[in-house]
Amino acid sequence: MSPLVEPLSLALLGLVAVAMLLDLALGDPPWLPHPVVGMGRAITRLERTWNHGPAAARRRRGRWLVVLVVGGSWALAWGVLAMLAWISPWLSLAAELGLLVTTLAARGLAEAGRAVALLLASGELVPARQALSMIVGRDTEALDEGELARGAVETVAENTVDGITAPLFWALLGGAPLALAYKAANTLDSMVGYQSPRYRDFGRAAARFDDVVNWLPARLTALALWLSAWAIPGSRRGGALAATRREAPRHPSPNAGWPEAMVANLLGVRLGGLNHYAGRPSHRATLGTALEPLSVDHIGRAIRHMHGGWLAFLLLMGLPILVRELLL
Repeated sequence: MSPLVEPLSLALLGLVAVAMLLDLALGDPPWLPHPVVGMGRAITRLERTWNHGPAAARRRRGRWLVVLVVGGSWALAWGVLAMLAWISPWLSLAAELGLLVTTLAARGLAEAGRAVALLLASGELVPARQALSMIVGRDTEALDEGELARGAVETVAENTVDGITAPLFWALLGGAPLALAYKAANTLDSMVGYQSPRYRDFGRAAARFDDVVNWLPARLTALALWLSAWAIPGSRRGGALAATRREAPRHPSPNAGWPEAMVANLLGVRLGGLNHYAGRPSHRATLGTALEPLSVDHIGRAIRHMHGGWLAFLLLMGLPILVRELLL
């Protein structure tokens, strides 16, 4: 809960909506300090100190890592806002708005996708591979246009949850402190939540906690993507809900498959397949039906679905708040 703004309130809904607009307008200016950078430094330091010894000890310290980083992020944000509220309520509200903006990444995600699309459209495959490598973990050196488009579409779809709708969800439940706690969980998973020998035990709690906090937002996002598709020309809405429910569990992640499957079905393309990570092949279950071959055009269409999805998601979350305010 925020020190000043009640959870699931009209005031908090308005604050979150303004934060969303500011993210779209400004993104993340590189000259401003970002909370995720501080989270990353703390995680790196604790990982170096704690990630050693027997497997049981690593798992135990990994659980404490989640408690300290997630709980510490929430407590620090709440404490700063409470201190500022003691000085001036308006100062605290301004700080909360600024913190909320840092949890959102709609502009950055769209720009990353468009960077790949622009290079592909001009036939510059090598720079396009380099641009994609900045936003995916897979090897990109040998990818053709279709595979580059697939990587960009999958990234836009999956990160619609991590970078936009899940922070919105937790922000509406608890303001900037809870949204930052979510970002801490997400950052933990991205840094230590791997099934590699180094992180298999130490990062287990981080990976599972990230699965938990994304479970409901991922499914609501899939629904929001489908609802918003009614306003997006060329969307293949028919059967997309049923196909997504059927296909999403095929994804190795319990949550990422939901937005990816929905976007695949709305676009009429097939996502998933063979990826390579550090030269090692990794087969992913396919999502969607290949009604048309993947191309650069699908990146722009996926970005449109991303924007429609977060807008419908915010409306879905805001509707009960508005109804409650009208009834009171």
